[in-house]
Formats: sequence, structure tokens, C-alpha cells
Amino acid sequence: MEIQTIKKMEKEAYKGSSIDFIRLGFALFFMVSVLTYSFISSGGVPNNLFLAIAALFGAYMAMNIGANDVANNVGPAVGSKALTMTGAIIIAAIFEAGGALVAGGDVVKTIKKGIIDISGFAGNTDSFIWAMMAALLAAAIWLNLATYFKAPVSTTHSIVGGVMGGGIAAAGFTIVSWGTMGKIALSWIVSPLLGGLIAALFLFSIKKTIVFKKNKIESAIKWVPVFISIMSWAFITYLTLKGLKKVWPSIVSILTFLPDTQKPSFVVAATFGLIVAFGVYFFSRYMVNKKKDTLENSREGVNILFTTPLIFAAALLSFAHGANDVANAIGPLAAINDAIINGGISDKAEIPLWVIAVGAIGIAVGLSLYGPKLIRTVGSEITELDQMRAFSVAMAAAITVIIASQLGLPVSSTHIAIGGIFGVGFLREYLASTEVADDIAHDKEVLIDEKKQLKALNGELSSLESKENKLQEDYARIIDLYKMISEEENRVKIAKKHLKNSKKVQYVKRDAVKKIIAAWVITVPAAALLSALIYFVIKGIVL
Repeated sequence: MEIQTIKKMEKEAYKGSSIDFIRLGFALFFMVSVLTYSFISSGGVPNNLFLAIAALFGAYMAMNIGANDVANNVGPAVGSKALTMTGAIIIAAIFEAGGALVAGGDVVKTIKKGIIDISGFAGNTDSFIWAMMAALLAAAIWLNLATYFKAPVSTTHSIVGGVMGGGIAAAGFTIVSWGTMGKIALSWIVSPLLGGLIAALFLFSIKKTIVFKKNKIESAIKWVPVFISIMSWAFITYLTLKGLKKVWPSIVSILTFLPDTQKPSFVVAATFGLIVAFGVYFFSRYMVNKKKDTLENSREGVNILFTTPLIFAAALLSFAHGANDVANAIGPLAAINDAIINGGISDKAEIPLWVIAVGAIGIAVGLSLYGPKLIRTVGSEITELDQMRAFSVAMAAAITVIIASQLGLPVSSTHIAIGGIFGVGFLREYLASTEVADDIAHDKEVLIDEKKQLKALNGELSSLESKENKLQEDYARIIDLYKMISEEENRVKIAKKHLKNSKKVQYVKRDAVKKIIAAWVITVPAAALLSALIYFVIKGIVL
């Protein structure tokens, strides 16, 4: 029997190592392809070897974005069973790559978030190139480590830390905009709190208007279309603000009735969202009415109605994420490309199509090969999610970004999504604790009675033991009292344990919370330190 078990374990281990080897092979093939293409296509350019190596680092960074960050968009849908792992990966890969290619833009700020002043390089193009290469590699390595330990972290904060560390190594601490860094540190608190609060509010609204009602289906017919239309408004507004801002001038040139601005205003984006929301409301009302006869009057029946909206949410979040966060991989690469091609440093750079493709394809490849680990973590290893909880998390992701962008608050999409999951989990704990309030009161009464009984027995025992002339029946009673006190002490322990368990309603895994928050806090300094070390290594090799 033991031999068979060992053989089975060996077989599973061999199978797992084979899969890991295949994944590594595909990843290396992609990176080598990028390295080869960039080196050959820039053959007539001086320092083209640096460009090829930078492209390799950019490909590595893009794959790590796909492996770590994309889980926030599709993890809740997978955890709630609205999407299978395969379906989620296919949808996310298509829409992430589509967002990067369609709305990734043709111009990007080379210094992410303006965290360092490029004048600090004093025109030293080589130092600038080395710093950007170090930033890319450091951010990618940190993301790789975070993914290995199943910690969803911010890719934006990773590259911010990388750029800061490379900048400090090249030009000293004065190159850093510490005010901007302070705002980024503030986002560690703002993002998860806002995301958690909004997700909890939406989940409570769904429970109050539908789940807590006796006739859940009747309430669902009335309220589910409202929630879906709000989701539509939020996502269209979010997508317009975040996903289309880089191609907005092209849209304005076609739709001439729109205000001639470089990026969409909140009013325009919200108006687009409102128009779509009206159409979605009537369509979803029709679909819910159509399904009502097939649904059971239960929480599970209501959950089914949120499945399709969740799939759309995962797709739209992935598109917007691809459009925005691809810059974390291709921003420094575009800066290096521009510096090598034009022989100077610029705060903005044109992005060649091949650079955008590296980011887009890299995200899709990283997601497909290594994304499932983080998708499972986000979807099921923090708290249990069903469709309405996952829907609330998706709503929080869109609405928090809208609110924060209008208030000028720096936020992280990763922190918002994870904060949303924390929010729905802690709301479940709060609601559960109120439901067991009667049980807790009963357990307290039992414990008080048991303690009174124990006190009475101890009192009687003390009296008998202090008696001078004990009779035979006194000794017999003392023996009985010792037994009774021992039994009563056990009953008190059991009553205490039962009361403690009644109070301890935990639906959020505390170990996961601690690990993720710790990873968030050290992301910027860890990436910065790695980047500084890599910068000095590159400088040492070159010089």
C-alpha cells in the first residue's frame, strides 16, 4: 500500500515538474524571440545591444504583470464559479492584449507618475538607459517573487520603486519627487479602504433589497436590473476615462460633436455611461423576467442572475487594465528606445508598434502560463465568494477609480480589488456575528450558571475540610465533591470554549490578509533596492 502511494506521489511530482518545464520553455521562447527581433530590427543603430536587452527585460516585466496583476480582474469571477479558470484566462488574455493594442496609446510618459526629475541625469544618456533597464528588471523580479509567494501586489508600485531606485543610484536622492512618493504611500491606505467600503456597501444593498426578502425572485426582478445598470454606468465611465484617454483625440476627430479635448472629461464619460445604462436596464429587466419561472426562491437562484454581468465585468476590467498598466512594462522600454534612437533623454516618447506588441503579448503569455496561481488566491483563498459578492468587488473596482480620479487621489487597482474582497468578507463576519447574538447570550447564561455551581461546590468543600471532627459521611462527601468539582471545571471550560467559538466568526483568512499587506508595504522599497543594485551591476559591467 505504501509503495503504491509513493509511486503515485512520484508520478504526480513528475507530472508537475513536466508542466513547469513546459511553462518555462514557452516563457523563454517568447523572451528570446523578443530579444532576437529587437536586435535584428535595430541592426544599424548604435548601442542596439542595450535596446535588445531592454526589450528582453520589458518582455519579462509584461509576463509578470500578466501573472500577478490580471488576477484582480478575473479572480473574483473564477472564485464565484461565474467563469471557469480556462474561460477566465481566454477572456482576460484577449481583452488585456486588446486593451494594450487598441488603447495603449502612441505616447507615454517615460518616467512613471513623475517620480523622478530627468534633469537630474544632466543629459547623461547612458546613465538614464541603465537606470530604466534596472527599473524594468527589478520590478519584474519583485513581481516574480510576489507571484511565487501568492501575494497580489501593485505592478504600478513595483515599477515606481524600480524607477526611484535606479534614479537614486544614478543621480542621488535629490532626483526623487518626494511629494509624489508621499501620495503613492497614501494610496496604500486609501485604495483598499475605499475599495472595501464600496464593495461592502453594494453587497449590503443587494442583501437588503433582495436576499433578506421573503419573495427573493420578485425583489430580484425589481432590483437586479437596477444594479446591473449601475454597473454598466460605472464601467462605461471607467472605460472611457481610463481605457480610451490615449486614443481620445482620434475619437474626437471622428465624433465632431464631442468637446475638442486631449482626454475625456468626467461629464462626457458619465454621459456615455448613462446612455448605455438606460439601454442595459430595459434589456436586463426583460432577461430577468424571462428567467423568473426557472429560478428557485433562494440565494442560489438570485446568484445566477449576476453570472453574465460578472463575465462582462471581467472582460471590461481586463481591457481597461491592458490599456493602462501595459505602460508599466513598455514605458521604460519606450524611454530606452527613444534615448538610443534619438541619442537624448525625453520626458515623453513615441511608442513603436513592436514595443506595444511586446507589452500586449507578454501580458497574455504571462497570464496563460502563470496566472492561475494568483487567480486562485484572489478568487478563493482570502474569503469565499459567490456571484453577488464578486459583483460587488467588480463594482468597487470601477467606482473607486472614478471617485479617486476626480478627487486627484492616487490609487492602485490591485489594492482596490483586494480591499473589495476584504470588504465583502468582513461584512459577512459582521452580519454573521449579529445573527448569532442570541446564541452568544445563551452561552453566557450557561457559563454564569456553571461558574455559580462550581463556586457553591468549592464553598461546600472548603467548609467540610475545615471541620475538626469529621464523620465517615463527611469524608465520603469530600471525595464526591472533588469528583463533582473536576467535572464542573470541565463543563466551565467547555462553556468558555463554546462562547469563544460563537463570538469568533471569521470569513476572512487572517494569514492571507497579513501576507498581502506586508507585500504591499515593502513593494516600493524592495523594488527600489533591487533596482539600485542592478544599476550598479550594469554600470560595473559596462565600465
